[in-house]
Amino acid sequence: MTEQEARQYSPLALAFIGDAVYEQFVRDELIISANMPARKLHSLTVKKVCAEYQSAAARILTEGGHLTDTEQELFKRGRNAGGINAPKHSSVADYRAATGLECLFGFLHLTGQDKRAKELYKIINNIEIQKTPA
Repeated sequence: MTEQEARQYSPLALAFIGDAVYEQFVRDELIISANMPARKLHSLTVKKVCAEYQSAAARILTEGGHLTDTEQELFKRGRNAGGINAPKHSSVADYRAATGLECLFGFLHLTGQDKRAKELYKIINNIEIQKTPA
């Protein structure tokens, strides 16, 4: 699909597919790193696919200068999309940033830029989340 065609999709549609692409990267990484019980694999996957982790990952990519202008614009398009309702366990800011990240991964996937998506994932796949005091 061309970039122009992919841009015709809503940011939430791009995030829908991007969520699956991102989770597949996480699952691939975990299964390759160790053979472990499915329960443990699921638990580790959930830690990296949650809004809090994805928000921290988005900050690293956006503030670290890792994104092209086009990628930055797509992230913002997803982050600022209307109709986003954050779940109770997540802040609105984290959920919006996670949606922006998923939008970016969805766009890269649909436009055949899987190598670039993997490059971005490698930058963020082992970040440490700093818990903010309550």
